[in-house]
Amino acid sequence: MPDTPAPATPAHGPLSGLKVLEMGQLIAGPFAAKTLADFGADVIKIEPPGAGDPLRKWRLLKDGTSVWWQVQSRNKRSVALNLNEPSAQDIVRKLVSECDVLIENFRPGALEGWGLSPDVLLQANPRLIVLRVSGYGQTGPYRDRPGFGVVAEAMGGLRHLTAEPGRVPVRVGVSIGDTLAALHGVIGILLALQERQRSGQGQVIDVALYEAVFNCMESLLPEYSAFGAVRGAAGSALPGIAPSNAYRCKDGNYALVAGNGDSIFKRLMAAVGRPDLASDPALADNAGRVARVTELDAAIGEWAARHDVAEVLAALDAASVPAGRIYTVADIAADPHYQARGMLETVRMADGSELTVPGVVPKLSRTPGGHRRNAPDVGQDTDAVLREIGLTPEQIAELRRRGVVAGGAE
Repeated sequence: MPDTPAPATPAHGPLSGLKVLEMGQLIAGPFAAKTLADFGADVIKIEPPGAGDPLRKWRLLKDGTSVWWQVQSRNKRSVALNLNEPSAQDIVRKLVSECDVLIENFRPGALEGWGLSPDVLLQANPRLIVLRVSGYGQTGPYRDRPGFGVVAEAMGGLRHLTAEPGRVPVRVGVSIGDTLAALHGVIGILLALQERQRSGQGQVIDVALYEAVFNCMESLLPEYSAFGAVRGAAGSALPGIAPSNAYRCKDGNYALVAGNGDSIFKRLMAAVGRPDLASDPALADNAGRVARVTELDAAIGEWAARHDVAEVLAALDAASVPAGRIYTVADIAADPHYQARGMLETVRMADGSELTVPGVVPKLSRTPGGHRRNAPDVGQDTDAVLREIGLTPEQIAELRRRGVVAGGAE
């Protein structure tokens, strides 16, 4: 079994005492639960017996289990339940009666099909907060469509913007739609917990993946409403804000430069040897710079092409101009700032090997989050959790014999 990790972990986080039931799999719901668990919540994850959450087998595996799993499910407890069995549904009802939060990311209607609709659960526990994450939300004409993050990213407006002009739009290389939905779900839970302090009542939070993406689309819709403008792909540039782009350096690497503040622009032009542009009154504000963005990009690009990326970044840092290079994960793993900020955390696995995983964000000064427990095996905590809700060892053994529960045998 995975063992208890990581030194220097606080015993309690700001969510210590909060009890969360996670029902769902893969990314969005489990990421929301992971975030709560990082800050002290007791998260009980329901998994199907046998293979468990499919994420256990996604991407690169170590000893048969995805190393991604060690990030997504740290600090959680696993209970293996066959939710198609009425006895398992009864167990969920008992768990819910003692929980503060239920998180699920099944297709709309799945909970209802098991007799576990939010209306039923809230009658049993009026203080319960239910987070429901789905592709299109619990209402509307698309509610029953299957929805994955990549589809939500397209429908939310992001995919149309992620390309070089005239080329096929590309996806962001991670499941950003799922993660944005998860973070919106966490915000919703924290809002509902705050409101529950006043009313004593729980409620349902409905998060749609596409809406979480759309919520991050800045001025996309009002620009269309006011001007009929349909923003398109702009490659590495930031349309309507200048200069902000990626510039190829002498060694073939790219420097990302954000010189779009009025005073920053003047410092940038001085650094690239163009005081004439720095002092040009027509370029004193963003509107003037946007009108001449091609000229500005050419000036910066010509300067960058004469220097290696390290020289470019050193010069811009000296001029207090925001700039950086494009990091690979190898760059991240070697970066002293990541290390100093506690973002490269080493945990010890059950076989004695070490694994580096991302640290916890955000960082709280007095009650920080932490890595208290490695990700569990399927059903590792079944017996312990069922005993907590009053089941006897004999009852648990009978449920196991009938295939209702699995794992956790002692």
